[in-house]
Amino acid sequence: MLKKLPLWAKIFIGMGLGILFGLISVWLEWETFTTNWVKPWGTIFLKLLKLIAVPLIFVSLVKGISSLTDITKLSRIGYKTIVIYLITTVFATTVGLAMVNIFKPGDVFPDEKQEQYREQFGGQVEIRQESAREFEKQSPLFFFEDMIPENFFRAAGDNSKMLQIIFFAILFSIALVLVPGDKTQVVKDFFDGLNEVILKIVDLIMRFAPIGVFALMAALVVDFSGDADIFTALGMYMLTVIIGLFILILGLYPLMMRLFAGYRITAFMKAILPAQLVAFTTSSSAATLPVTMKQVTNELGVSKPIANFVLPVGVTINMDGTSCYQAIAAVFIAQVFGIDLTLIQQLTIVLTA
Repeated sequence: MLKKLPLWAKIFIGMGLGILFGLISVWLEWETFTTNWVKPWGTIFLKLLKLIAVPLIFVSLVKGISSLTDITKLSRIGYKTIVIYLITTVFATTVGLAMVNIFKPGDVFPDEKQEQYREQFGGQVEIRQESAREFEKQSPLFFFEDMIPENFFRAAGDNSKMLQIIFFAILFSIALVLVPGDKTQVVKDFFDGLNEVILKIVDLIMRFAPIGVFALMAALVVDFSGDADIFTALGMYMLTVIIGLFILILGLYPLMMRLFAGYRITAFMKAILPAQLVAFTTSSSAATLPVTMKQVTNELGVSKPIANFVLPVGVTINMDGTSCYQAIAAVFIAQVFGIDLTLIQQLTIVLTA
């Protein structure tokens, strides 16, 4: 019977059983067992997803862009993509700031806890402030400097350098399009075959997803057990983030689906649910990318060239949920430390998100 269930249902069951097992572990004091014998399976699953992220992004971008016969089409797609990404990111950050100022989750901490954290983490705050001052000294074009890798293979070994991978993939793909087809056909065929192999690896990894999600959720429950004050404050913080995300999911995205794609939100949410569940449990856009690409092309009917370009770029520069969460986190931490951020300082968060 379980074999007939769709992937999202298996992941959802794994999530539920993981939470239940985590609660039982706390109740029966199995925390050490869960940490040593259950959590590693979640870590393995997460590492497998991150392992395939760089090859998937590079190969899918090359395959998608090189399939375009007209290079001007790439510029049109790129322009529309960047504009939409900027608009949604600003909207997401604004929603996050609105939510954290309305609910004020940082004020839930008792005064004695706030004082304890000031003493405990005050030194780290000063280090962060010094790092921020050093960053301010960077050139206004630092973003573009950092986007170009000195060594492709070194960048490929670091998932945080994804933008550098994307830059080289786009550069390589444009050159592939500009060179006469008879000289590059063997290269295109190679990437077509490699793309199929990588997608098969993704499929094999996702068969392990329910077990990985089970382990991640069980470990998460165990890790969060303990201090009631922290749990309450983090619960309020999580609620604030969730409300902000729901505004994006039920407000912004349905509007965009209607205006630009003509999709009903119910059909869209059903198609993208497996990716949402993986994102929820792994907290990684790069790790979720394989599932997102599979669902978008197979369930929503998006052409592979478009998906192969837009999604890898979006994973790097258009994480609306992260923008919303970071805005809330920045003000939340300020509230915990008793720092009142001015409107100008909060608007700076919008610009830097």
